[in-house]
This record gives sequence, C-alpha cells and structure tokens, in this order.
Amino acid sequence: MTAEEFYRSVKGKTAAFCGLGGSNLPLVRLFAKHGAAVTARDRRPEDKLGAAAKKLKELGVRLVTGEGYLDNLDEEIIFRTPGMKYHLPQLDAARARGAAVTSEMEVFFDLCPCKIVAVTGSDGKTTTTTIISKILEAAGKKVHVGGNIGSPLLPRIGEIGPDDLVAAELSSFQLISMRRSPDVAVVTNVSPNHLDIHKDMQEYIGAKKNIILHQNAFGRAVLNADNKVTASFTESVRGQCLLFSRRHPVKYGAWMDGSGEIFLSLPEGRIRVMNASDIRIPGLHNIENYLAAVCAVWGIAGADDIAGVARTFPGVEHRNEFVRKVDGVSYYNDSIGTTPSRTINGALSLFDRKILLIAGGYDKNIPFDPLGPAVVKNVKTLVLIGATAPKIEAAVKAAPGYRDGNPKILHASSLEEAVGLCRANAQSGDVVSLSPACASFDMFPNFETRGERFREIVNGLKEK
Repeated sequence: MTAEEFYRSVKGKTAAFCGLGGSNLPLVRLFAKHGAAVTARDRRPEDKLGAAAKKLKELGVRLVTGEGYLDNLDEEIIFRTPGMKYHLPQLDAARARGAAVTSEMEVFFDLCPCKIVAVTGSDGKTTTTTIISKILEAAGKKVHVGGNIGSPLLPRIGEIGPDDLVAAELSSFQLISMRRSPDVAVVTNVSPNHLDIHKDMQEYIGAKKNIILHQNAFGRAVLNADNKVTASFTESVRGQCLLFSRRHPVKYGAWMDGSGEIFLSLPEGRIRVMNASDIRIPGLHNIENYLAAVCAVWGIAGADDIAGVARTFPGVEHRNEFVRKVDGVSYYNDSIGTTPSRTINGALSLFDRKILLIAGGYDKNIPFDPLGPAVVKNVKTLVLIGATAPKIEAAVKAAPGYRDGNPKILHASSLEEAVGLCRANAQSGDVVSLSPACASFDMFPNFETRGERFREIVNGLKEK
C-alpha cells in the first residue's frame, strides 16, 4: 500500500489519537484533512493543551481530555503515543473488539518506500543515529531523520523517494508493538531502563530485540559484542550480523585495537577505517557509537566519508556539552544522562580529575548500585536533587572505597540551588557536570528542558 492509498482508506473512518505528543499531533491534522472522523484524547485538561486545542477544534476534531480520556474508546483506528503502556486495559479491550491499535512508527514502516537504517539501545541512540545520517549525507544520499528524534516521519512520507534513506531512532516504547524490522538494525547496548513503564526487564529486552526479529535474510543486524544482552541477540539474526567492540577484534564487524586504530573485518578482508583520535566528540562511549555507525553504513559510505564526519561533527546538544567557564570552573550539560549507565560511561569517564556532579531526578525503578563505585572514584562533590536523591546517596555510601567526605554529598531542592552549591564548592580548574543518571519528569517535562534550564542558570552566573 502506498501512502496515498493509505490516506484514502481512512476517509470516513473513526480514528482516535491517544496522547497529543510530538508524534501524534501532526497526524491528527493529516487524518482530519483526509476525511477521518478524528478524536484527540489526552490526559491533560483542555486548558493545558493551549493553542493546540483551539486549532484542533477548528479542524473539526473532537477533544476528550482529563483523567477519563480513554473512556469509551470505541474508534475503528487507535494510535497510541509511544510512551503509553502497550497493555493498558482500554487498549487490550479495543484490540479484542477488532479495532486497529497502532502507532506512527508502525504505519510508517508499512508505507516507507525506501531503505530504513534504525538504531535502538539504552544509551547512545540519538548520537549514533545522527552520526549515521551525517555519514550517509557525506556519501551523497538524501537522508530523512526521525522516529524518537526530530519530527515524526509519517507526516513527511510524501517527501520520501525510493532512492532516499531513512535514519530512525527507535525507543523500546515504539518497538514493543512493531511487527516489521528495518533493513539495517543497530542495537548500541541494553541496560536497565524504563522499568517504571515496562512490567519487567525481560519485557524491556524483548522490546529492544524486536528491532531484529522481523528482518529477512537480506537484513543487517549491528550488535554490541561488549554488552552481554546485545551479544545474546546474535542467535536470533536471520541475515548478516556485524558486531562491534571497543575491547577486542571481531570476526565480522568493527573494532578498535590497543593503539586506537579502528578496523572493519569482512569476509573479503580487514579494512582500516580511521583512528579513534579522529573522533572530535570525547568519551569512550562515542568510540562505540562510531563503531556501530561504521557497521551500519558500510557498503553505502566509505572510510573517507566516515572519517570526515568524525573529525568535524561536534556532537548533539545536552550530551557532555560545554556550556562555559566561570572563574576558571568549566560547566558541562549532560542532561541526556537519564540512566546510571549513561552517566557512568559519559560524564564520569571523560575527565582527568574528580568532578562536581549534579545528579538525581525522576525514579524509573532502575538500580543505582553500579553508579556508587563510579561516583566514589570520579566525583569530589555530589549534589543531589529530585526524587531519587536518597537512593543515589545510599548507593554511593554502600560503594567500596566510600568514606565520609569522599565524595562530599550535598542536597538541593532545585537545579538553581544545585548550581549554586557547586559554585560555592568549586575551585579554579574544576569541572561541574549536570549528568543526573535519571529522567527529568519530577521537575521538568523532558531532558532537553532540564538541559536548557541548566544552560540558562550557568550563563547567568556573574564572574566574581
């Protein structure tokens, strides 16, 4: 079915969009434009939807808002927003009566006319997806970026040609219901995450694994050989499997040797791609992101394209992003650090000195035990905020090597207060990093807003 045929088929149908987030809102307009009887459903009260509510009403869209927004869910087509639990009773009841319960990415995969390169993982998804898109563009391809990054892809499907390429970032929430896999599927790593939404770790792993399960023999799976969970996916790969490793050679895939040389091993031989020193963005995790990208783009792009991007790409904002230096103290925004593993492999691995760390936030029911030793080793002052502050403090104090004052542990009731405490405790030459190891939802709508607020606070500091 083409996109045109699909939109013709929705004319006269009833359609519900549950959750008016970034992926659903443009689709509401599209479905209304193509003659569907659309209901927009959102937990937020109508007055909290702002101008969007007024615009939707002008399009003839029915609004159902508030706590009962999923009551009487009797539409023929139902789109769930990615963050919505897949097995909500209302959604299960809709499936049982024969409604089509789907999502923006599911429909996009059905209709996309070109090859899709997609990336998932607990950490590194956005950076790896962005690197892949830039390498493919350097190789002369027209690339459409979307999924869990940027703007939704389905509303743009009319712009996508058969010779284009899609670089998509996919979250576990998007993948859990997918019954199609991309042509090239990349899994950066898997560690505990989103256990507030998924019923358990196995469901989370199963959602990630969906990215490869529906590939055919012509697909390519790119898996992290250094991560126990992703390495176990190899037995489920039906097509080509390329592994990547920062620690040891692999038979087929990309790897780095002891001197930082990055190679790609293929049946036809070993190819030198570049040296890790060519990579402009710092951190061992970003070497892994490039290794994954090498495997994903090879055959479309070459070593020159990859090395050219590596030398020039400055990174994605909110990822160990340098904000400014004040009174000799350097401030970094790593608001993307939404899990312990992200903070351990990011902010806590980058610097040649102990840092001042701002951590804490929304509780996703992820264990903080692995964070404790990394904080003891790499942090001199820990400033805790948010709902998880007591759990992080307990993990640090239980870590081997902890002693009173190593690190110094402080508490703040706001991000502003946290920055103030860091400033009061920092000396010239120190590094302050916001890398919370937690989601932002207890204080901010998303990690981007948290990072932007941190930048505002730091940029507002006056030199002494």
